[in-house]
Amino acid sequence: MDQVRVAVQASDPLSHAGLVGFLQSRSEITVLRGTRRAEADVLVVAADRLSADVVAGLRRSATEVAAPVVLVVGEISEAELLTAVECRVVAILPRPAVTAERLVHSVTAAAVGGGVMPPNLVGELLKHIERLQRDVLAPNGLNGAGLTPREVDVLRLMADGLDTNEIASKLCYSERTVKNVIYGVTHRLKLRNRSHAVAYALRAGMI
Repeated sequence: MDQVRVAVQASDPLSHAGLVGFLQSRSEITVLRGTRRAEADVLVVAADRLSADVVAGLRRSATEVAAPVVLVVGEISEAELLTAVECRVVAILPRPAVTAERLVHSVTAAAVGGGVMPPNLVGELLKHIERLQRDVLAPNGLNGAGLTPREVDVLRLMADGLDTNEIASKLCYSERTVKNVIYGVTHRLKLRNRSHAVAYALRAGMI
């Protein structure tokens, strides 16, 4: 594995020293100091709880460092969990359970686009997604990717290489309707053009 560059941020010097010690014990981890923080592949943040100050720090880090976050925290509620995810947190470690092995595993997983969370927190996230689907997306005719069935049909045919006239004929729509559908998708999801819209749908697994 390539070297993973890690920046550590903690609410107290003792926690900071302990986390740095855990990370430095592994040859595949490089702990960054001071001004090199912006070069980090992963940011490790330790706090007793997800206070307003900690959240503000995470939001700043998301814009300054743009790296996934491993959060070492004493306690976290369901509402705080969702806030953490919005702040690029991809791994959560309960503070009392932190070991060098678990911390390094979480950091290396975060570095390659993965995530690590305790089973109870995964369950909370899944319940939230289910509520989002039931209460927000489904009533508006949307799926998890933010697309309507009509939009999925049009994007699927675009991916097959059909032009606007062919799509309209295939779906028994007018050309204006097809153009409106394509405009609606690209505008709502801030996509650049038709190719970008098709790529988005492919990545979302919708077509």
